[in-house]
Amino acid sequence: MRIAIYPGTFDPVTNGHYDLIKRAASMFDQLVVGVAASPSKNTLFSLEERVNLLRETCKELPNVSVDGFSGLLVDFATQKNATILVRGLRTTMDFEYEFGLTTMYRRLKPELESLFLTPSEEYAFLSSTLVREVAIHGGDIATFVPPCVHCAILKKTNAAKEN
Repeated sequence: MRIAIYPGTFDPVTNGHYDLIKRAASMFDQLVVGVAASPSKNTLFSLEERVNLLRETCKELPNVSVDGFSGLLVDFATQKNATILVRGLRTTMDFEYEFGLTTMYRRLKPELESLFLTPSEEYAFLSSTLVREVAIHGGDIATFVPPCVHCAILKKTNAAKEN
């Protein structure tokens, strides 16, 4: 069985992430979406919220599971018996960053192979950071995120405006 992991913070999950999830799911027997706790980041959503939003988003994909994790990604990969790490690359800056990470992962867990996917053209510009910024400033993000995420972001941003 070929098990792959697609890790990220997913704060929030975007349609670009979901596109990569669907594409990666078609390549492997099982795809584990690993939601990183990322305590050093000031996330909009808690780890539990991000996991739940991804589970809702991926519910139609039978070979996709979603789990939160903290600590080293290579340890999470070992726990899940994954041999492939899926990463998305939008820009050359992404490539440089991911290349450094891949080199470290290879040192820590040589049997973990990395696979890089580029986004579909309509999502090449999309990032969680951009979505958060647009949402915080009242912009329409409905076409950038899954419906459940759109609702959750509206609740968060409306609650922040009321405080």
